[in-house]
Amino acid sequence: MSVLDQMRAAIGDAYVLTAEDTTKWRSDWTGDYTLNPAAVLRPGSTADVAAVLKIANYSGTPIVPVSGNTGLTGATSNDGALMLSVDRLNKVRSIDPEGRSITVEAGVILSAIHDAADEHNLIFPLTFGARGTAMIGGALSTNAGGSNVLRYGNARDLCMGVEVVLPDGRVMDLMSALHKDNSGLNLRNLVIGAEGTLGVITAAVLKLHPKPIAYATAMVAVPTVEDGLTLLNAMQDATGGAVEAFEYMPKEYIDRHLERKADARRPFDEDHAVNVMIEVGATAEKDGKPGPDGAIPIVTLLETELGRMFEDGKVLDAMVAQSDAQRTEMWARREAAGEILFDPGIAVNTDIAVPLSKVGQTLRMITANLKKLDPDVTEIVVAHLGDGNIHHTAYPRRNTPDVMAQMVEVVEDAVAEVRGSFSAEHGVGISKLDTMRRRKDPVALDVMRTIKRAVDPNGIMNPGKVIPD
Repeated sequence: MSVLDQMRAAIGDAYVLTAEDTTKWRSDWTGDYTLNPAAVLRPGSTADVAAVLKIANYSGTPIVPVSGNTGLTGATSNDGALMLSVDRLNKVRSIDPEGRSITVEAGVILSAIHDAADEHNLIFPLTFGARGTAMIGGALSTNAGGSNVLRYGNARDLCMGVEVVLPDGRVMDLMSALHKDNSGLNLRNLVIGAEGTLGVITAAVLKLHPKPIAYATAMVAVPTVEDGLTLLNAMQDATGGAVEAFEYMPKEYIDRHLERKADARRPFDEDHAVNVMIEVGATAEKDGKPGPDGAIPIVTLLETELGRMFEDGKVLDAMVAQSDAQRTEMWARREAAGEILFDPGIAVNTDIAVPLSKVGQTLRMITANLKKLDPDVTEIVVAHLGDGNIHHTAYPRRNTPDVMAQMVEVVEDAVAEVRGSFSAEHGVGISKLDTMRRRKDPVALDVMRTIKRAVDPNGIMNPGKVIPD
């Protein structure tokens, strides 16, 4: 029997797709990478995944796992591999409101987890613009971040247990809902962020959190990025760490949003160079329940702090959301970033992380050195300012491969100067392999290769991704 015939026997003819039936999987969100699978496999259970990997491992057939295919780094690119889609592993297995956890399969869409938690007045706080199509398996495989990392952490911080099918078909059951487990190496955290190079995540136990009973959300203009961090620290101190999001949107970003979105509006009557969106979530009644005058304490607290900083010259302008509609508009401005910044083939997109106190310095360094390389270059930045994650996009006058490669190295140099990371939340895939080779500690790369060879000796799992040869 051929490998595909064995796959059909294992999971059913209807779930081994070839030719035009694979069209849906032949392009990722960016459209920048080659996706040319020999077939797409759609297993319907963990046992099915195990059967597929046993066949692939024995035959030496490359397997590329795919979830919602919303990634930005080419992690699902391939030419002639078998793509393993987890889209049929789409069940919410259970929810434990008292223990504040939810057990889901890898193909459950992120927004569906949000909805399931909401029924119990809880939240799963991992959120980003693609939440309506991204699946939790992919989010875990890339250790996704998003807008609420500041308060709740990355995907890794929100996951207590995983079920993983290893390359040889064995199922590694780490599906506990424990907050403490010191029984050896943390294999859960090893597979989270591995981008499918060590196996296929088929299910996970996720942390839920109390749903805030009120939000205080505002657009704020400040003189400098450093002044923005002063505001962040002041609100963190005043609220006991209840700031959920702190998003940086400079004038260039606002202008492009207005240009690309017909219904967009300016956040203020006047333009400002540095704009941030802040959101604070109140879970205690004393902070979120309206008083006799109808005022919500957490909103009043934010307004008071903004007023104080305005008097000190640290805030230039502010608009505090007075309705759900105004809050939604503020979030829509930020969550449009992927759509409005991405220009296939003509932009240099980087996803970096630096210490909070170095954000302003890093941005100034990048601009100065890009201008030396290309005086006509333009830049647009958007950032999760509260956790130091910068999404920097450069639009060179000459978008030739050599110029674009040099611009990537300019960003890398600035990141290295402040001991930051060249990959914050999007993963490595293939787009950052050269950067990994240049910038990652050589000993760390050797350890990664050793682990890869030990877990996947035949090299079938998502070959050519994450770890450079």
